[in-house]
Amino acid sequence: MTEISALAQNLAKQHASGELLVMPTVWDAFSANIAASAGFASLTVGSHPVADALGSEDGEKMDFADYLAAVQRITSSVDVPVSADVESGYGLDPKELFERVAAAGAVGVNIEDVLHSEGGRVRERHEHADYINGVRQAADAAGIEFVINGRTDAVKLADKFADPLGEAIERIKLMEQAGARSVYPVALANADQVAQVVRAVSIPVNVTAHPVNAHPAGDLAALRELGVRRVSFGPLWQMWLAEMSGKQLGAWL
Repeated sequence: MTEISALAQNLAKQHASGELLVMPTVWDAFSANIAASAGFASLTVGSHPVADALGSEDGEKMDFADYLAAVQRITSSVDVPVSADVESGYGLDPKELFERVAAAGAVGVNIEDVLHSEGGRVRERHEHADYINGVRQAADAAGIEFVINGRTDAVKLADKFADPLGEAIERIKLMEQAGARSVYPVALANADQVAQVVRAVSIPVNVTAHPVNAHPAGDLAALRELGVRRVSFGPLWQMWLAEMSGKQLGAWL
C-alpha cells in the first residue's frame, strides 16, 4: 500500500499543479511502455481499447476481473501513476470499486454517468455525484489520494436534455463538490464549449484529443490557452495505429 500511496500522491500533485497534463490512453503493457518511455508522467487505461485488445466490447461487456487483470499488467510494467477507466462502475458499490481498482495498482479512475447495465440509463445529477463521493470517501478512509475523473455524457446525449452543455456544466460542478480531482464532459465540439466548462470549475477539465489531429478546439497550445488541464486520447491512438498499420501491411499483399 505504501507504493500505491506514493503513486497516488504523485498523480494528485500533477492534477493540482496548474499545468496541462497529457495522459496517453493505453490498453496493454506494450502501449504503456511506449508512452512511459516517451516521457509522459502519467497514463490512463481506456475501457474501449482494452475491450478491443481482449476481443470484447466496450459498455461494461467485459468481465471486470479480466479488465482489472489487464490494468494490473499495465501498472506492473511502468513506474508512473496509472488511472483506469471503470465506465459507470460495473454495478459495484463505491467502496468495492475503489478497493479492487487499487489492488490492481491504479491510483485513479474515470467514472461516467451512463449505466450500461441498466440499458443506458443516465444517472441523475446528484446520484452520480453521490457515487463519486462514495469512492472518494473510501479512498480517503484508506489514506490514498485517489484521483477521480468525473465524466458526464450530457453533451454527447443531446437528445436527452433541453440544454446539453448547461446540463454538463451543472454536473461537473457537483462532481467537483463531491471530491473529483478532474472532470470530463465528453464530446465538446469547439473552443467556446471548452472555455465555458473550464470557467465552471476550479479543477482540471479533461478533453479527448487525437494524437495527430488534436481536438476540434485546437492543438496542444490552443487547449492550454483555453485553460484545459488534462488531455487523454480515448480509443483514438489505438484506432490511428490500426489505420496506419493496415495501410503499411497492405503493401505486403
